[in-house]
Amino acid sequence: MDSINRLNGTRTYLVGAMDRVADAGSGWRENITPTLEQMGVTVLNPCKKPIDVGVEDDDSRYWMEHYKETGQFDKIKQEYGVIRTVDLRCVDISDFIVAHIDLDVHACGTYEEITLANRQKKPILVHCKQGKKNAPNWLFFMLPHEHIFDSMDDLMVYLHYVNQSNNPRHYERWFFFNRDTEGVINNSKKIVNS
Repeated sequence: MDSINRLNGTRTYLVGAMDRVADAGSGWRENITPTLEQMGVTVLNPCKKPIDVGVEDDDSRYWMEHYKETGQFDKIKQEYGVIRTVDLRCVDISDFIVAHIDLDVHACGTYEEITLANRQKKPILVHCKQGKKNAPNWLFFMLPHEHIFDSMDDLMVYLHYVNQSNNPRHYERWFFFNRDTEGVINNSKKIVNS
């Protein structure tokens, strides 16, 4: 029997704090990327943006801090506001979101990105470093609680289930469209809800 690979050809954006984080948020992203890529998922990683604008790196962080320290606040948005634009565009083009929340780190952009993805009714899978029981209440208001995880390992187990299940529970978030060989939606097949 052929294995199902529902996530093959999908895109995910890896959401989580980069500002005021020791490794600029690269560690957890690098840890899960190989597994996602093995499933055929295109990973959009804000630490390694596949675009020449809106790059958030040591150089951009240096200059933003310099502009704050020297009171040149207007230059922050003028020169670096495109970072936000590119990040939100990555949310737009993703099929699902993987988010990492550490309650000890202020995560401004993370919550905007989660909110945007929620409005788009995308699956948003959240790992809360301090555990599901400590996740912000607002996330429970927004998302199916089944999409909030105690560990990144549990989140990845869930993604394997979605990828391999004949009929994964969709929680009104996961919808897989049938496509013919040319990539056009085949309207003759029904989408099965569980």
